[in-house]
Amino acid sequence: MQISSKLPAVGTTIFSVMSQLAAEHKAVNLGQGFPDFEPPQALRDAVTRAMADGRNQYAPGIGLASLREEIARKTQRLYGHAVNPDTEVTVTSGATEAIFAAIAALVRQGEEVIVFDPAYDCYEPAIDLQGARAVHIPLSQPDFSIDWQRVRDAITPRTRMILINSPHNPSGAVLSAADLDALAEIVRDTDIVVLSDEVYEHIVYDGAAHQSVLRHPELAARSVVVSSFGKTYHCTGWKVGYAVAPAALSNEFRKVHQYLTFCTFHPAQVAFAEFMASTPEHYLELPAFYQAKR
Repeated sequence: MQISSKLPAVGTTIFSVMSQLAAEHKAVNLGQGFPDFEPPQALRDAVTRAMADGRNQYAPGIGLASLREEIARKTQRLYGHAVNPDTEVTVTSGATEAIFAAIAALVRQGEEVIVFDPAYDCYEPAIDLQGARAVHIPLSQPDFSIDWQRVRDAITPRTRMILINSPHNPSGAVLSAADLDALAEIVRDTDIVVLSDEVYEHIVYDGAAHQSVLRHPELAARSVVVSSFGKTYHCTGWKVGYAVAPAALSNEFRKVHQYLTFCTFHPAQVAFAEFMASTPEHYLELPAFYQAKR
């Protein structure tokens, strides 16, 4: 039987290749974004308790209400942006699922998505599967900054989305408030949406401050912002993330999400909601925690 691949240029992800090589050679695996230490004990206890308490069946498709409420509180506390947990916050099975769902929901065949290189390897396949085209703009060296004039020059009537990633994977570069102003000026009076991959939002160094698009009202009104519990709480294998977006964008996002995974690991959602409520200082301490490990 012949199969015509929808992703003919895609092979095994480099993360799987590097993990296999690290195991074969008993080497330190620097190819994948997971830590070499465990999640907080209180969080592990909470997920064990949730399983023992029978929280093992389907969770609501958009996420537990208690967890969405904690995400909304965090968003308000950190970025000064009020969101409705019922209509603007969606819990997903990892940040990668959220990125795929956002692209699938909002990008159509023949449209274009601006992507900055180097980039996380899930972006382009998600774009390709929609019959859209990734427009690549290299980040400027040596600081991996964005040349906004090159972005202006790349905009066409087919541009549907600009995909930004800050703090950046793999460089760690952080967009500034001025960068967000430049982006806002470019997309103003257009139908372009912004997909902001912010999974490393708490892993910044040398006193840098993460500038979420949620801090910028004009951008927040047209953005899907993705983050990761795995990166923040050192439990990447649990695969829990979330997306924050205005209600109209969230509505379309949820249509795709419900047919990708339907819902996300229930005991972990219970545990995250409990831990976020009891230990809100955890993510505030992460920059100093990682700085000390440098």
